[in-house]
Amino acid sequence: MSNPDNIQDFINPVGRYHGEFTPEYLAFNANLQEFANRVSLICGLETGGKISSEEAYDNIKQLWKQLKASKRALLDRERPPDITLPDY
Repeated sequence: MSNPDNIQDFINPVGRYHGEFTPEYLAFNANLQEFANRVSLICGLETGGKISSEEAYDNIKQLWKQLKASKRALLDRERPPDITLPDY
């Protein structure tokens, strides 16, 4: 019997993040990877005849809207300036 965690890792692989680290960049990267994985699954379902082209398009369009909202919330807002503490 297979381990459910291994199945999830297989279905939704997550790559390591290699960019400049901020919590916002890391969160957006995770959202971007999830978007890509879901689009791939939707394309496979459409290619295999399990869903229609119209349904695939609508699903991908909804995922795109979610990704855009994620970008606005995480990356497009003003970042606070770095705080430097005075030397005493």
